[in-house]
Amino acid sequence: MNLTKQLSAVQSVANELLAELRAKAECQKIGLSNDSFLTILCEVGTKYVSEGASETEVRTFFLSLRIDELALARACAAGHNTAWEIFLTRYREKLYLSALRIAREDSAARELADTLYADLYGTNTRASERVSKLSSYTGRGSLEGWLRTVLAQEYVNRYRRTKRLVSLEEESEEGIQFRAPDPEPTPAPDARLGRATDVALAMLSAEDRMVLSSYYLDGHTLAEIARMLSVHESTISRKLDKLAKTLRKQILADLVRGGMSRRQAEEALEADVRDLQVDIRRSLAQEPANGAFSKKTAEARVPEDPG
Repeated sequence: MNLTKQLSAVQSVANELLAELRAKAECQKIGLSNDSFLTILCEVGTKYVSEGASETEVRTFFLSLRIDELALARACAAGHNTAWEIFLTRYREKLYLSALRIAREDSAARELADTLYADLYGTNTRASERVSKLSSYTGRGSLEGWLRTVLAQEYVNRYRRTKRLVSLEEESEEGIQFRAPDPEPTPAPDARLGRATDVALAMLSAEDRMVLSSYYLDGHTLAEIARMLSVHESTISRKLDKLAKTLRKQILADLVRGGMSRRQAEEALEADVRDLQVDIRRSLAQEPANGAFSKKTAEARVPEDPG
């Protein structure tokens, strides 16, 4: 599929889902027009949907986005005040706490957060247009996690600029104590999250683990997985969606049973999967060890979707 065909497929599915996604994102409330929202969807879809993806895969991609957070971020980048007010209400305190974990001192944390606010709001202009860091958020992960990453990078940049202006030896002679910037913007995820994830994955059937591993770890398309199981690709799409919801529900319940409050458990689930102390590939390993299906597993395959 060339770029023109890829863009056409993305636009087609984006148009099909526009009303549903626009309602979910409350675009009218935050000032995003149909055309603006459609442009954002097409931009993100064209960037991340692989060439050769089917319409079902494009649809799955769009439905997997943090669409409400994507719309909010882009509305802020476009200068809609209502969106910015909502953004500050949701994220001001979280940004300050993240800054404090990085800078380890109140005034430095507030200065760091204030600098980021300016970059997010878009006080700088380029070619007479506002430039906001929020315009680079794509909705593929949580906005809160993305903000922590941007905040940590700003801290590192500030440290490097300071280091160029004043040598470490000069600061040491002045008796200033300092440490290297913390490379990790947030504390490591609670170990209970890793255990709960491991348990939830281990409880899956061999076929469910194969589907998750093939799609998320090995990069197989829905169509390829469907051919492996002799089913329609829409069946695999629904299966992935159901598995994601089921796993989240099971992990959340496990964390609450382990002593977390509901809010703490939901916040823990925002952790980047790459930070978990869990060997995801091992947890999703198929049985037998060579990855082949057993006769019993093959007989238990999902029936062909008539649609």
